[in-house]
Amino acid sequence: MALVPLGAPPPLAQAAPVLPPPLGEVDFAPVDPEEAALGQLLFYDPILSGNRNISCASCHHPRFGTSDGLSLGLGEGATGLGPARHVTAENRPEQRIPRNAPALFNLNARAVTRLFHDGRIEVDPSRPSGLRTPMEEEMVTGFASVLSAQTMFPVLSPDEMAGHYNENEVSKAVRSGRITGPGGAWDKIAARVRAVPAYQARFAAVYPEIGAGRALDFTDISNAIAAFMALEWRSDSAPFDAVLRGEAPLAGAAAEGAALFYGELGCAGCHAGPLLSDQGFHAMGAAQIGPGKAERFESHARDEGRMRVTGRAADRFAFRTPMLRNVLATGPWGHAGAEADLRVFLRDHAARGAALAPLQGGAVLPDLPGTKPDFAVMDDPAQRAEIAAAAAAAGPGRALSPAEVEALMAFFETLSDPVALNGRLGVPAAVPSGLPVER
Repeated sequence: MALVPLGAPPPLAQAAPVLPPPLGEVDFAPVDPEEAALGQLLFYDPILSGNRNISCASCHHPRFGTSDGLSLGLGEGATGLGPARHVTAENRPEQRIPRNAPALFNLNARAVTRLFHDGRIEVDPSRPSGLRTPMEEEMVTGFASVLSAQTMFPVLSPDEMAGHYNENEVSKAVRSGRITGPGGAWDKIAARVRAVPAYQARFAAVYPEIGAGRALDFTDISNAIAAFMALEWRSDSAPFDAVLRGEAPLAGAAAEGAALFYGELGCAGCHAGPLLSDQGFHAMGAAQIGPGKAERFESHARDEGRMRVTGRAADRFAFRTPMLRNVLATGPWGHAGAEADLRVFLRDHAARGAALAPLQGGAVLPDLPGTKPDFAVMDDPAQRAEIAAAAAAAGPGRALSPAEVEALMAFFETLSDPVALNGRLGVPAAVPSGLPVER
């Protein structure tokens, strides 16, 4: 069996499912290479974290498919990279990061207008900033894109990068609610970068208005990091892309998997288009582990997904459809990373919650004593039933045979893009702050 791209005639013996059009330059916003090179340094520089010990790469590293190899990450108070990350006795994290670190491939695509598992930031031309975010009326202008704006969250999170309570000037500003304006958390981060002569010179070269005397702002830092991510992890050179361009067919097990994906299983209903996502939100019955999305004063461990943003009961337990580029490298899988075996995750995903049960060691969770139980939701039959019911309301599940799982895995292999996985600029040898670079 072979599959052909949209517009090409199918084989006479058997019509092939219609595949999406290929990605092209028109699908991505342009990137300034010098801006991206500056962003590369900032992405790997711990100077942006409150205690100068965590960089963006700590949770989004190319060694782990631009994620961290963990089900739920450990930010402030932990050390090490990937599954080797661990807590220390000196400054133990208060809790795990509530959601799995998402992959960073193709986030610069024009079709991507919402980010994070719950879509809590999205393009909104009606707002002065052009974006809708939890900052609401405090949201400042100057972020060049939704991809740029997403950086504002990790640096403000005590559990991710800011640090806790009175540990540093950034965490103190966050705790007191001073985010924007002079003396706010973003200004304090920008001041650190301004104080490094090499950074100041590079920003002045990339942004003419800074060269002309305007002060370097946090939005400039964010815009540079976004340019780097856009260049580094654009993914449109996988074998699947050659198929979409009509340069090669899909054959064998990969073709069988694609036929299931675009045909009988209906995966492409949500994993649509060349980005393999409809950018929407769906309740699929994914397992919930970890602290959940709860305020510090709340004792529950639920994560109700998109409903936390919209307030709509219909959005309960719905999460953003992930783009599947390089999916074999981006595990563990699910919004909470509850499963480290993609084959198991596929079977559970297709069942739409019907297979939810107490978990049996499928997660990758470094030891973190003294916090909420990691499996409180999955050990509670009533809470499991609520998650399963939300998924069942959207349609029935289906059992996958072992052969179907293997065919899907073969198709997913064609989504692996060595250019994007290796990166175009790579990990810098050093950063201007002189702080250590995680490799």
